[in-house]
Amino acid sequence: MPEQPPYLRIADVLRRRIAEREWMPGGRLPSRAQIGQECGVGENVVRRAQELLISQGVLEGRAGSGTYVAEPRRRVRVVRSSAREQRDDSPFRADMQAVGRRGDWESRTEAKVPAPTEIAARLGFGEGDLCVRTVYEFLADGKPVQLSTSWEPYDLTAGTLVVLPEGGPHAGAGVVNRMAAIGITVSHAVEQPEPRQATSEEASLLGIQKAALVTHIRRTYYSDQGRPVETADIVVPAALCEIVYEIPVDRH
Repeated sequence: MPEQPPYLRIADVLRRRIAEREWMPGGRLPSRAQIGQECGVGENVVRRAQELLISQGVLEGRAGSGTYVAEPRRRVRVVRSSAREQRDDSPFRADMQAVGRRGDWESRTEAKVPAPTEIAARLGFGEGDLCVRTVYEFLADGKPVQLSTSWEPYDLTAGTLVVLPEGGPHAGAGVVNRMAAIGITVSHAVEQPEPRQATSEEASLLGIQKAALVTHIRRTYYSDQGRPVETADIVVPAALCEIVYEIPVDRH
């Protein structure tokens, strides 16, 4: 078995010392030089170990001050369920209400945006075909906890009251209800979740460390005719949210 890289070994040492309450939540760690001397490694090894633990939410770095044990935070539960799409109100608001928080979102929509290659493939049409793109920041008590970028085929909703997802009489009603308003039945959605590290922009918007762990969900809604009617990239930070899937049971 290959030997464990030194920074991973030091990360385990730091994690154990935190678990044993040698350093309490909110407490400042000794300098990298001191930790390196205690563990018999260089400061760069300690730095890499601390960066790993920061990305995992165990530690937090404060510019000009040092590295601290992260305070425990109650994570928001995000429920993924097709049944919740039928609610009159937003499923996100319902999730926030369940944990005693106020759920809301901010959005920015652009119409007639050419589809990038991946988005065009997910929507089943040609690269450069026009879309309506909406960028969302979902907020819990006014603080961002989730990001989403939604793409809808422009030719599907152009000239209708639902062409702008957050405008008109059906603003904020969600994909399923908005499509129903123009006679399109959404039959199902496909979601592909995968873990990755946050980009610099995502980290800045979410108030998390750069390269912190997030779950990236690629979601696509389909009509009962099999046409993709919307696709989205949803980014959920592991330090702020836990994802729960509700799976309907077929009793037949």
